[in-house]
Amino acid sequence: MNKAIITVVGKDTVGIIAKLCSYLAENNVNILDISQTIVQEYFNMMMIVDMTNIQKPFEQIVNELTETGNAIGVQVKCQREEIFNKMHRI
Repeated sequence: MNKAIITVVGKDTVGIIAKLCSYLAENNVNILDISQTIVQEYFNMMMIVDMTNIQKPFEQIVNELTETGNAIGVQVKCQREEIFNKMHRI
């Protein structure tokens, strides 16, 4: 399985989850786990996704997710699971 970690942070607005999940579905990215919280007016979401069936290069998906986030006013980061784990090792 080709897993990635997607994090989303920003001011809460209508449609953040819908917009990002629609993009993922259109690109054959399967959401394996999702956690989302809103603290006061700030939105925070973390997803573990399976990118095994994507048809585009990983880097293109990352760039398009970033652009999608920018368009709706949130910051989106997408990293391969192994990179995420190495960066957050204690």
